[in-house]
Amino acid sequence: MPAMIVGRKPVIEALKAGSSLDKIFLLSGIQGKPIEEIRSLARQRNVPVAEFNRQQFRELAKDQMTQGVVGILQPRHKYADVELILSAATERQQRPFILICDEIEDPHNLGALIRTAECAGVHGVIVPKHHSAPVNATVTKTSAGATEHLPIAEVTNIVSTIEELKQKSFWIVGLDGAGDKRYNEVDYTSPVAVVVGNEGKGIRRLVREHCDFLVKIPLLGRIESLNASVAGALVMYEVVKQRSVGHTEAANTPGGGS
Repeated sequence: MPAMIVGRKPVIEALKAGSSLDKIFLLSGIQGKPIEEIRSLARQRNVPVAEFNRQQFRELAKDQMTQGVVGILQPRHKYADVELILSAATERQQRPFILICDEIEDPHNLGALIRTAECAGVHGVIVPKHHSAPVNATVTKTSAGATEHLPIAEVTNIVSTIEELKQKSFWIVGLDGAGDKRYNEVDYTSPVAVVVGNEGKGIRRLVREHCDFLVKIPLLGRIESLNASVAGALVMYEVVKQRSVGHTEAANTPGGGS
């Protein structure tokens, strides 16, 4: 039997919390305010909703009291730890290159960032445990399967993780529209972690304050910002560019985190 959540209120709360629901089944013909809320939240979370007749519901939920609502949970992604990411760089005899996704909530954006990270030779991705899209089927599909090849670490506190990386001589580069440097004015040839923030709010204040550099991407049109996954891709490939040509003439010469 698949892992599931049964009942109207439990499914509503799971949707509100951003739990990894793969699909929701409703008893055919069921109506009411809670059901409409479930349908609305499911649309917002890109969770498909299907209807089952009574016989199908009995086969799915057995003897559980479902109130005509069953949510199927996705298998939880097997997260790595940060040390595994660092060891991946050591094994390849490369300077560590990490992507930190600070509260990326859209699974399509997270999947696109992970796909680009894998293509750009990033050694691993770090995501927060809370207020982040889970690595689910949508993320895996959008990443074109990159989630199966790239270590992804889930951490409780991004700021603490950043400080630990600094102790290991990482530079932390945050992507921020108010950054004082252009994204190609920083030297990425030392161990580096690139931070991409939330689609609407950007990098959180405390995370921003712990970055060594805040960099921006020039915007020459009328739109005020780039999509998070596009902006992240530009910075990641700047790292690739600098490292592939042995870049040494950046505005700052790295010598370890502050």
